[in-house]
Amino acid sequence: MTERLEDIAAAMVASGKGILAADESSGTIKKRFDAIGVESTADSRRDYRELLFRSTNAMKNYISGVILYDETIRQKAADGTPLVDLIKATGAIPGIKVDAGAKPLAGFPGDTITEGLDGLRERLAEYYKLGARFAKWRAVIDIDTTRGVPSATSIGSNMHALARYAALCQEAGIVPIVEPEVLMDGAHDIDTCYEVTKAGLVKLYGELYAARVKLEGTVLKPNMVIPGKKSGKTASAEEIAEKTLRLFRETVPVAVPGIAFLSGGQSDEEATANLNAMNAASAQPWKLTFSYGRALQAAPQKAWSGKAENVAAAQAAFAHRAHMNSLATLGEWQQQLEKAA
Repeated sequence: MTERLEDIAAAMVASGKGILAADESSGTIKKRFDAIGVESTADSRRDYRELLFRSTNAMKNYISGVILYDETIRQKAADGTPLVDLIKATGAIPGIKVDAGAKPLAGFPGDTITEGLDGLRERLAEYYKLGARFAKWRAVIDIDTTRGVPSATSIGSNMHALARYAALCQEAGIVPIVEPEVLMDGAHDIDTCYEVTKAGLVKLYGELYAARVKLEGTVLKPNMVIPGKKSGKTASAEEIAEKTLRLFRETVPVAVPGIAFLSGGQSDEEATANLNAMNAASAQPWKLTFSYGRALQAAPQKAWSGKAENVAAAQAAFAHRAHMNSLATLGEWQQQLEKAA
């Protein structure tokens, strides 16, 4: 039976579920492991990810898909079971990160371009055989108004690359997650984030249309509209929800089945509260869910700390964070907090 792209995409944004981003590069996971005093080795990385994928309650009830790294999609659990099979056994869909990271954009100091298109067709064919049914490509847009960052060239180049990647994915029978991330690290205010994110999304959907990408077989993974960390300003969950939803209504076609937010450096609680505020606001034409890394994993990593005797505690921490975000996709997280108080 042929798997239809639109059916896979719909399953990825199924009601009450979201995507676990477990695609940290070797360098990134080393930093996370350093913070909990664990040496990053192939075995320790496998053991940690295995404990997540064997968290049956969390995976079956709250996780629709898992984004994997090249190493992980090839790894086997301690008992010899491929990690991909552990994911499939829970009903979740295996996915794969396929970009080669952001590199400096020549001629435009402060801007970056995500690389990885060379050889992508062949890599996608291999990942399909390994069990991946969706992929992820992250374009990184920084904001630094003092240096004119981002440039129009940076936005255009990154959105064109996202569209080329998406077309290759669909050719391979793989749903593309398109991730145009406007970083929240800068000193910009919330309205600057709005304008830059809007410029990116307008360009992205123009490029996807030009590349003949079937929008029903895609998932958007954007940032929320949020003030930069260095701005010294904060915004309420309600303001973030209002501005983010207004932006999407201006830019995201209704053919897109779902929007799976990245957490982008927000704390666990902030990422959940902001998602909840959006889903509690009013009905939208797309499913609004999560594709979180740190916001799902910070608590279980700390609970685990590399010790086999802590696996159950880590799985409980993961299940709790996944459940909280599941409630946020339904707009019910705040009510649950008030009931528990």
